[in-house]
Amino acid sequence: QVQLVESGGGLVQAGDSLRLSCAASGRTFSSYAMGWFRQAPGKEREFVAAISGSGGNTYYADSVKGRFTISRDNAKNTVYLQMNSLKPEDTAVYYCAAAGSYTSSPNGYDYWGQGTQVTVSS
Repeated sequence: QVQLVESGGGLVQAGDSLRLSCAASGRTFSSYAMGWFRQAPGKEREFVAAISGSGGNTYYADSVKGRFTISRDNAKNTVYLQMNSLKPEDTAVYYCAAAGSYTSSPNGYDYWGQGTQVTVSS
């Protein structure tokens, strides 16, 4: 079982950078693929990035490719999302999630954090 807690959200200006963290509890963190999703007001939750259990493979939504980087430190039971060159359209609640397999589908994720708000002003 995995419990996830996101942190690092906040209010920034367009072009700024922000790093989100997701701290996990449990004994099997490294066995889970991890993902970041986001949801803007009135919109469906969308995939942002995923990373395999070992950290050897990553996958990004086209909208964030080249700007965002997902990483993990299994020794610290933590996954990160480094967000650079932020745009107003990145404004959303960002969620960390754990999956039994490497996937971009939210249906594949068994555990979810509470979310952290990211607001990017123009």
